[in-house]
Amino acid sequence: MFGLFKKKSEKEKLQEQHAKLLKEAHGLSTTNRKLSDQKVFEAEEVMKQLEKLD
Repeated sequence: MFGLFKKKSEKEKLQEQHAKLLKEAHGLSTTNRKLSDQKVFEAEEVMKQLEKLD
């Protein structure tokens, strides 16, 4: 209940973005391999940003 209005940290935002990109890449892997590879690359860039935060 009290966590409703809690702001997300930068790390949490990046983790969600990474998961979203990987999910999109998986969905695209059967229809558009080039776009899927691009999403995986973007997810790797987000992971690098996450590693810098730690």
